[in-house]
Amino acid sequence: MATPNYSYEKRQKELAKKRKKEDKLKRKAEGKPEDGDEDGTEVGTEGEDGSVEGAPVTPPTGTPS
Repeated sequence: MATPNYSYEKRQKELAKKRKKEDKLKRKAEGKPEDGDEDGTEVGTEGEDGSVEGAPVTPPTGTPS
């Protein structure tokens, strides 16, 4: 049975971590928002009627008449 090559796995983890960090710095430099929709708006904004879009709708509680 072959033995695991831990140094290879460690190197791959380090490279992935480095790539992820570089991508994050690149996104920050471009000024793009990291979270939210692609157009930069936030989910759950309040509409004209005061209701919150994107919020879960819950039925009213109480006893039916």
